Amino acid sequence: MSYRLPFILLIIISLFACEQKKEASESLLDYLPFEPSILIKINNVSEFSNAWEKNSLLKISKFTLPDSLAFRISSLKEIQSEEKALLSIYQTDSLSTAFVLTLERPFSFKSQDSSSNVKKESVLFKGSTYEKIELKNSFVYMAKMKDHVVLSSQLSVLDLAIKNTKKGSLPETFYKLYGSSNSEKPASIYMNMAQAHWLKNYSLKQNDSTTLDSVTDWLTFDFISSEDFIHLHGISMAQDSTPKTINLFQHSKPLPLTNSNTAPFNTEAFVSFSIENHNTFSKNQQEYLELSAPKETPFNSVDEVSMLLLGGKKAVFLNTLGTEEINPFLESLRRNETNYQGHEVYFLTEGAFLTTYFDPLIKNFNAKYYAVLENTYMFSEELEVIKEVIKDKTSGNTLDKNALFKTANTVLADESNIVFIANNKGIRELLKDFGSNQLNLDFKELINADYVYAGQLITDKDFYHTNFIIQKKVTEETSLSTSIVLRVELESDLATNPQFVINHRNSEKEIVVQDIDNNLYLISNKGRVIWKKTLNGRIQGKISQVDLYKNNRLQLAFTTNNEFLILDRNGKEVEPFNMKFPGGNLNGLAVFDYEGKKNYRFVITQGKKVTMLNSKGKVVNGFKYEKAESPVIMVPKHLRIGRKDYLVFMLEDGSLKILNRTGRTRVNVKEKIDFSGNEVYLFKDNFITTDKKGTLYAVDSKGKITKSGLNLNPDHGIVSTNRTFVSNNENILKIRGHEVTLELGVYSRPQLFYVNNKIYISVTDIQSQKIYLFDSNAKSISDFPVFGNYEIDLGDMDNDRKIEIVTKEQDNALVVYKVN
Repeated sequence: MSYRLPFILLIIISLFACEQKKEASESLLDYLPFEPSILIKINNVSEFSNAWEKNSLLKISKFTLPDSLAFRISSLKEIQSEEKALLSIYQTDSLSTAFVLTLERPFSFKSQDSSSNVKKESVLFKGSTYEKIELKNSFVYMAKMKDHVVLSSQLSVLDLAIKNTKKGSLPETFYKLYGSSNSEKPASIYMNMAQAHWLKNYSLKQNDSTTLDSVTDWLTFDFISSEDFIHLHGISMAQDSTPKTINLFQHSKPLPLTNSNTAPFNTEAFVSFSIENHNTFSKNQQEYLELSAPKETPFNSVDEVSMLLLGGKKAVFLNTLGTEEINPFLESLRRNETNYQGHEVYFLTEGAFLTTYFDPLIKNFNAKYYAVLENTYMFSEELEVIKEVIKDKTSGNTLDKNALFKTANTVLADESNIVFIANNKGIRELLKDFGSNQLNLDFKELINADYVYAGQLITDKDFYHTNFIIQKKVTEETSLSTSIVLRVELESDLATNPQFVINHRNSEKEIVVQDIDNNLYLISNKGRVIWKKTLNGRIQGKISQVDLYKNNRLQLAFTTNNEFLILDRNGKEVEPFNMKFPGGNLNGLAVFDYEGKKNYRFVITQGKKVTMLNSKGKVVNGFKYEKAESPVIMVPKHLRIGRKDYLVFMLEDGSLKILNRTGRTRVNVKEKIDFSGNEVYLFKDNFITTDKKGTLYAVDSKGKITKSGLNLNPDHGIVSTNRTFVSNNENILKIRGHEVTLELGVYSRPQLFYVNNKIYISVTDIQSQKIYLFDSNAKSISDFPVFGNYEIDLGDMDNDRKIEIVTKEQDNALVVYKVN
């Protein structure tokens, strides 16, 4: 079974979970003696030391390095510094490792006044004088530079670091990762897999031929921790020129993984791979296995491959989009069958085909039995495993309801290329299969509590996002609860829905709202009114935030009935963005940022008139769509498919205009649509919207229109991402095909939010003033519905990875709920 890739990555992050950071200055890289296996950027050395001591999981850090080196690194907690540092670890030969710690001045030793704890002596090496520092029965070597102090566990390594003449010689991949780390997080870890031979020797069995750099070239993680929680979030990179396991998923979009809805409740370990396009996977597989041509396979319709451990026994799940080729293939291999709880279980005469077709995702697995549940084919080497799966699935007792899965799911994104989840028992079983004897012994000390281990890989353009957590499992009873954390009452009734905006000084959220007297308020996340500004009219649509000067200071941009305004942090107007538009009747403001480089385009629509301005408030002369054929009825949208931009305008006469950046037609939509009031969205790379009869229009990039009768009432609502479609019709809410029947009422259109790598969907019963909140699998969030007057905004208000929602509570009050 190929738990190997997620297992290796999880073991690596487990072993190095102790390292912490904030952003280190580039000069710290000048003192690298040669190419390291691990680098840790640290922003505040004292915080690094404190977090190391407080986190109950970090005791495993002593297992990651040879005893002598681990002991010396632990002695570094005697250093007192509020400055930045860079810790690097090296393999000096097949048996030895060393570290180099470069500190920005000033610094001191905590025990500096105690001669019994800190002893210094001068040592001479190759013509240079260094200091030997004894710290609590250990010692390090030190060199003092102009702005830095360099410490090392080996004198020869320190000498090389000081005399290093190959500055900037690390691979280009490293510098890309070094610049991508989040300076707001406690630590960043960079792992050079080609140099981590000692880690492979420590973690994997002696006869294991796997090399760490066969998985990926470099890994980097940003580090978050609490007492019983470690979260590493980062990216990995691999060169296309050499076969790497993670490159099996290059050019593949992440997908929602659904086999957890079939896996049994007591699953001990679960790994799932998404296959967005089988042709792409086959080409990647061909390159990885160095085949002359892609494999011919009957499993082209499989979009998810999952493996699990249940009672120490193995199973494979294949989720499919069709069965035309699979069924005849399996029928040719089965010999007889039995029935269990109304489901046929088949016996196989040959079962190595899964390893053949899905190599290297599946290894060392010989299927003897299989069954089919809905769209999922289940294979196992044991009949009892198949029966257990059927029993739990038919009773609804599945993995997605387990506290193990729920705990991991609070951090993991909804869409992935790889997901790995395990409990203590699952980790023990995997360690027996893959782990070295020493690793098995060491982990016994860690896994005596009820922890969740989870990992995730998500593809992007030229790299891979990675998420890993080790966390004490939350109980079913305390996994989620919702409570009011803030209530603000204004003098006048609210005119707009309260909205979260970012405070650029601390990256937390604040609230903006306007009352019926046209007063605009900025309210802190503690409930304090920061300022109040009287406007000349009602704000149209939503308020956008922009960074006009590209200095990470954000402004508020919006339109009123007859003005386009941008306000700074203090509520003052930013010139020249206090523009009046005679005649009024403006739609909400559209803000386009084509390349994400803050070169904004502001689009103001007024009847048929279309005005596009740049970041200096000047008309964009290259934009030619200055007058629409009919009044524009909704805020224009900028959508993107691949590298192409699409500007979408919905007109009163039913025209759907899809333009390029210059305002010329990019997609010719020949048919008129009696728009329902819902926006245009991208879904599976098609432009979708609905008409008043409830017909779904899907327009592809060439203008071809596909219509689907959804039997929706005129006041229905839709919202969508490229992978998740949501609709509500009267009291029926559908999320990705999952149907929820709500109480009878009058519902707002659905809203979709993507926060902390998770999708949330909300609808409000305006009649009974109830707010409902669901996840992307149509599961209700705990303690919902809650009381609220209209639509919501949702975000992580205080950056604690717990969501808050803000909404109207009554006519003149807003309320903030926190979901714990």
